Amino acid sequence: MAKLDRRILKTQESLKKAVIELMTEKHFDDITIQEIADRANVNRGTIYLHYQDKYDLLDKLIESHINELGEMDKWACAMDWTDALVPYFEYFKENYLFFSTMLASKGTPSSFRTRLFASFMEGFKGEIDRESGRNTDLSEDVMLQYAGNAYVGGIEWWIRNGMPYPPQVMAKQVGVLLDRSL
Repeated sequence: MAKLDRRILKTQESLKKAVIELMTEKHFDDITIQEIADRANVNRGTIYLHYQDKYDLLDKLIESHINELGEMDKWACAMDWTDALVPYFEYFKENYLFFSTMLASKGTPSSFRTRLFASFMEGFKGEIDRESGRNTDLSEDVMLQYAGNAYVGGIEWWIRNGMPYPPQVMAKQVGVLLDRSL
C-alpha cells in the first residue's frame, strides 16, 4: 500500500479535528461544510477532494477509531482483563475530545455507539469461560449483550464524568467486573 503524502494526512487530520470541535458547539446536522472548512483553514473544495460530504467525513473519522480499537483486540485477547484494558482506557483518554463528543453529544449520530458496541462484542466472543463450569447454563448471546453494554456504559460514565479515575484504575475495575461476568 502506498504511503500517503504528509500534506494529505495533515489536511485530513485538520478536517477531522474541525468537525469534532464544531460538534462540541452545535448539533452535527447544523454544521455546514463551510464551517468545517473555515475551522480547518482550508478551502471548501478541499473537503470534497477527500470526502463526499460531512457525513462521509464523520464516518471516516469514526471508522479510523473503531479500526484502531480493533487492532488492539488482536493482541489484547492473549492477556488478562486488567492488563488488556489499560491500553484501551489510555486510548480513550488520549482521544478524549473525540469520545466525549461522540458519547455525550445530543446531535451525534447514534451509529457511533452502535459501532463501538459491535466492535467490543466481536472482541468478547472468544472470551466466555465455559471450562470452569460457571457459565455453562447461560446463553452466549445474553452474556455478550450484558458484557458489551456494561463495558460501553462504563466507558460512557467515565468520559461523561471527566475521567475521575486514571486509565489504570478504570482498567482494573472494569477488568475485574468483566472477569466475573465472562
